[in-house]
Amino acid sequence: MEERGANEVRDFFESRGMRKEIHTFEDSTHNSELAAQTLGVRVGQIAKTILLMVDESPVVVVISGDCRVDFKKVKALRSGRRVRLAGPEDVMAHTGFKVGAVSPVALPEGIPVYLDASLRRFETIYPAAGETNNMFVTTPDELLSLTRAEERDLAKAASPEP
Repeated sequence: MEERGANEVRDFFESRGMRKEIHTFEDSTHNSELAAQTLGVRVGQIAKTILLMVDESPVVVVISGDCRVDFKKVKALRSGRRVRLAGPEDVMAHTGFKVGAVSPVALPEGIPVYLDASLRRFETIYPAAGETNNMFVTTPDELLSLTRAEERDLAKAASPEP
């Protein structure tokens, strides 16, 4: 697959008539902790976009940065036999984005996208925008609409930040 980045995310917003600012930083925001520190927000406000392989078919889960995906829930949801975290080669092959830069918008057609209910704890959330040092600002409702995702509870039971 052809490599994707911030330009594809920008084009995605423009094609929908949205003037969405992509914030770029000097330091990497490729994981939730770094992103939260850079933005000065809670780790849970970072919307991680994770590619999973369910029986070798790609599935995207967008989840709060302070939560982990429950593979058993994804397996049941997709009626799969095996679920694994996609490796860097899988991520590039299926999304065109590099690991740590996968945006929940501007994904290739045909990849199922699920937003975890953990994102609802926050009014404002911050997903990646195609690079390992950028993000955009959105809300859970707006992201649900932009991604045409299904909202589900796919997080492992834990004690995330309030």
